[in-house]
Amino acid sequence: MRRVLVSSLLLASSVSSAYELPFGINIQWPANSAPNAEVASESRAPRVAVIGAGAGGSSAAFWIAKAKERHGLDVEVDIYEQSDYIGGRSTTVYPHNDTSLVPIELGASIFVRVNKNMWRASEEFNISRYGFEDEEGALGIWDGTGFVLTQGENGGRLGSWLDNIKALWRYGYYSPTHTTKLVKDMTDKFVQLYTPAPPQYTNIAELVDAFGWRELVTQTGSDYFQSNGISKRYTNELIEAATRVNYAQDVDTIHALEAACSLAASGAASAVGGNWQIFDNFVKASGAHLHLNTKVNAIERKSGSQWTVKTSHGAVDYKAVILATPYHTSDIILPSDLSKLIPKQPYIHLHVTLLSTTAPSYNPEYFGLAKGAKAPQMVLTTLDGVRNGGKVPEFNSINYLRKIVKKNATEAKEGPEEWAVKIFSMAPVSDEWLSNLFQGQVGWVLRKEWDSYPVLPPTDTFPPVQLDQGLFYVNAFEPFISTMETETVSSRYIVDWLLREEFDSSICPPSAQNVSDARTADEDFVYGWDC
Repeated sequence: MRRVLVSSLLLASSVSSAYELPFGINIQWPANSAPNAEVASESRAPRVAVIGAGAGGSSAAFWIAKAKERHGLDVEVDIYEQSDYIGGRSTTVYPHNDTSLVPIELGASIFVRVNKNMWRASEEFNISRYGFEDEEGALGIWDGTGFVLTQGENGGRLGSWLDNIKALWRYGYYSPTHTTKLVKDMTDKFVQLYTPAPPQYTNIAELVDAFGWRELVTQTGSDYFQSNGISKRYTNELIEAATRVNYAQDVDTIHALEAACSLAASGAASAVGGNWQIFDNFVKASGAHLHLNTKVNAIERKSGSQWTVKTSHGAVDYKAVILATPYHTSDIILPSDLSKLIPKQPYIHLHVTLLSTTAPSYNPEYFGLAKGAKAPQMVLTTLDGVRNGGKVPEFNSINYLRKIVKKNATEAKEGPEEWAVKIFSMAPVSDEWLSNLFQGQVGWVLRKEWDSYPVLPPTDTFPPVQLDQGLFYVNAFEPFISTMETETVSSRYIVDWLLREEFDSSICPPSAQNVSDARTADEDFVYGWDC
């Protein structure tokens, strides 16, 4: 964070910059069919099935490979993915469908410095990162009728002395500084997940209690922050701007832990060329057998504590199965006694509009500004105007991402100068609306609808991590914290549990947890990567 006084605002700007949403994949994996059951039976090595090749599934295969590497474990892994690419909710698109241009992210596109698995993976796999904290450009918070706050005008960087004065005038000193402290307290506990002796749990509720987070998960963000002395205005404007851009949910409906996670964007970054590269490298490093374009239809019990995975290409038996995709959106059939264990989990249906424009800024009249005025390039939203009888914003966030350029920096893009813009909204935006906002200067447009984030109300119940012996559910973590990073954390816990129970093994030797205080304090230590 650059300034304590506007830490939440700076966070929101980092997050919204990072959430670039486009479509199109550049993966070199072949679309393999599922393994033939007869061929699989010839292999004497026990087999584990991983269902889903997103953050959770790809990292699960990677953690198993770490155990194989360290302990000589004899196990084969099959990854099933119904799509034709690796990455799940993290994908990229090329503006104008031109592969010579720099791609843009679609979906889960930000990770931060305390996301130690994602950060370490980018370094281990030599994937460059693009940082967002030092970007220039103005930011405004829009309530549907007017801007409640603007920052970074006149080409300056966010966090200037003028920005600080404006934030102080509107919110006072206490709310921003105390919010920063509350978020830091949360992240200080979160990083315990990477220590040589991370907290152990058999269900998410145990982890909630280990961290003392029951108050955070059972209250809305609004109730929690205001009960901790944060002003109503600051909560409903700045904190809500972060929850709406990150999770498309309002601060008075989302649980406080996820609201706090929306504010923890110090060191916000994205992988140059797309975050999917991290998951692609997880799979490659795992040596797992990847089966793209393969839909899993059912997981059935088989005698002898084994499981049968039935797919669009056949059926194969496994010693264990890791389900790493949201169950209720997968159409996978489980035994009835297990399916009822997983609470129904609705998802936010988000509309994403990506476009190119030759207009260097929005139509100021849309935002009620004088003709010739310049609206902020990044606009986040609050529903506080609606709470006071005002108009509902027509979008969640809108942002000029960057100029559209060639991958080869020495080669100029043909044609007039263009900018890529992304819009998040709860309903589709029309061509006429876009034409008005960009004064008729709209080129390439891409629209995407998807179930982007889980609905995250206050809760004290979570899906089971282990559904039955040898059957585990990575996405049990999502109602708790939903990020790419926490999927990799969830998969690591599950793989350790699976290895102990089924193979009398683990990712790290048990003796690795008997470490010195100095090693425990090592900020570069990341359990799983290190032992």
